[in-house]
Amino acid sequence: MAEIRKKEVQDKYNLEKIKGADKRKTSNKKVVVKKEVKTVDSKKGLLVRFRIFWHGVKSEFHKVHWPSKENMFKYSIATIFFVVFCASFFYLIDIIFAFVRSLFN
Repeated sequence: MAEIRKKEVQDKYNLEKIKGADKRKTSNKKVVVKKEVKTVDSKKGLLVRFRIFWHGVKSEFHKVHWPSKENMFKYSIATIFFVVFCASFFYLIDIIFAFVRSLFN
């Protein structure tokens, strides 16, 4: 039988020291950043936040790749063909099952 060995987890980094250092170094910074964010957000009015939102929407809207008219026509024809094909396929399957069912009744 194969021998199963437990792998010892090797701590490459002393996480306790790192975590302790992070708490000491960043604890003051996080508190300051949170206070700054709250004060900045609370000072902005509804209209300013709405304007910022729409500015983000506009910038994302410019990143969209719009297809050309020729490609849009091709995609539309392909979609209509696929819908008609699926509808006719399921219609034929329905007729076949109805016929088979009528044979056994």
